[in-house]
Amino acid sequence: QLQLVESGGGLVQPGGSLRLSCAASGFTLDDYAIGWFRQAPGKEREVISCISMSGDSTNYADYVKGRFTISRDNAENTVYLQMNSLKPEDTAVYYCAAGFYYSRSGCDTGYTYWGQGTQVTVSS
Repeated sequence: QLQLVESGGGLVQPGGSLRLSCAASGFTLDDYAIGWFRQAPGKEREVISCISMSGDSTNYADYVKGRFTISRDNAENTVYLQMNSLKPEDTAVYYCAAGFYYSRSGCDTGYTYWGQGTQVTVSS
């Protein structure tokens, strides 16, 4: 069974950090571009970042640029999202997704497999 599982979410104070993980089972992640997305209550899902199959190229949304870092360890079949300087507006369910295509110009390339999400809450 092909599956993506996110972990690492939780409650953190403003200014704090979290590292999310996206682990794959049933398939090899290095064949796929990976994207991170989030959805806050009452809002549409929005893209955060994406990374190429080899990890040599990344894209970030303006609202996380300089604070979030995407990386991947293909040997561990895992992609990470390091989130620093977290703000209350970063509160959302965070999802990772795997897709067959990657573009250096953005993350809007379509994704085939999605995880179930992990909750991130930024609050004092």
